[in-house]
Amino acid sequence: MNANRAEAPWAIRHVDLSKRPQSLAAPPDGRPVYAVFWWRELILGVRTFAGGELPANQADLDATGAALAAQVLATRVDALGGPALPAPDGAPVPQTRIAAVAALEDPWGLLDSLTGRPTCPAHDLSVIVCTRSRPQALAACLASLAVQDSPPGEIIVVDNAPEDPATRDVVRRFPQVRWEPEPRPGLSRARNAGIRAATGRLIAFTDDDVEVRSDWTSEVARAFEGRDGVEAVTGLVLPASLETLSQKVFQIDLGGFGENWTPVLFDGRFYDSARRVGVPVWRVGAGANMAFRREAFERRGLFDERLGAGASGCSEDSEFWHRILAGGGSCFYEPRLVVFHTHRAEWGALERQVRAYMRGHAAALFAQHDRDGPAGDLRRVFVEMPKYFVRTALKGWKDGPTARHRLLRHEISGWLSGLQYLWRERRVPAPRLEEA
Repeated sequence: MNANRAEAPWAIRHVDLSKRPQSLAAPPDGRPVYAVFWWRELILGVRTFAGGELPANQADLDATGAALAAQVLATRVDALGGPALPAPDGAPVPQTRIAAVAALEDPWGLLDSLTGRPTCPAHDLSVIVCTRSRPQALAACLASLAVQDSPPGEIIVVDNAPEDPATRDVVRRFPQVRWEPEPRPGLSRARNAGIRAATGRLIAFTDDDVEVRSDWTSEVARAFEGRDGVEAVTGLVLPASLETLSQKVFQIDLGGFGENWTPVLFDGRFYDSARRVGVPVWRVGAGANMAFRREAFERRGLFDERLGAGASGCSEDSEFWHRILAGGGSCFYEPRLVVFHTHRAEWGALERQVRAYMRGHAAALFAQHDRDGPAGDLRRVFVEMPKYFVRTALKGWKDGPTARHRLLRHEISGWLSGLQYLWRERRVPAPRLEEA
């Protein structure tokens, strides 16, 4: 496939704005840059730069840093209002005006006070990694879990293809990791097997194509600390690479797994504000970086085994968040929890992914409607999703076809496939934790 300049690979750069002086140079080949800005350990946000917009000098970086820092401080300083609250569309809304942050005497000093490695122990945390015949990716994931600042109480690899010895061979290289077979195909079944095998008070999930930061388990523990009403925590998923067209389109054009740099509390107010048009629970986070209190599964049941990879395609995670919110619980998005995901490198794999995502999304909306009753979920399937397809097609017609628009027919195909779940396996209760 021939890619034009706008569809060329991107470079990823990490910039710690606390280090001075510095600049951000253009790559030698002139490719665009996906720049991740930090203040020591604290992520501030991302900016993208076309080749002609670089280099950026210290003054340019200071201006970028000030804008990003204002958003972060507005949602991390308790005196300014604390975590953002979501609008009905899920977008974060700070509880204070950004102008109030701009008036602060020493914003950089405040950022310093928010940094530092977390000291929360992770011994009450069970980490579950579900996998299916991807030993090389799994090895990298487990290697990142093996060097955590605070080791988790246990790491469980759930093998969804236990007849393939490659996964077990990888697990044997990590003495602290336990192997758990689940021969029945499907990510939800694998996750449920991991939950039943876990002993921790907190249960975290990441994917086998993910590498976590060394403070990840400590940050998971810290995110739950002092938030008794929070049943689920999610975090930020950054791209590990943008070297191929499919990786670039997934992250830049489709939004990846969501990009938000501020903490957000999703609770009953969010659910009530959006239920008439369908609660956009996918804005809560991503299954590649999520954790739960064990009581959430005791109270709500386990993941819906009709959903997820190997079944409908995806959205078993967002359906569970929907269940939590509908039942009066809360979910907390904390971008301090950072993981790096290796997006699919091949174009055909991305086509299959977006088809599965649309099928799974439609299936989850039907499941949510059956379980919790908001008519807005049906509106989203039959009204909002077709409107999205029309808007995307019109934009492609107006601006000219791009690689992103070549995915549209696969999205529509996935949506049509997902409509079968309107009549399939209706009113199925979620599996229970105590079931064998």
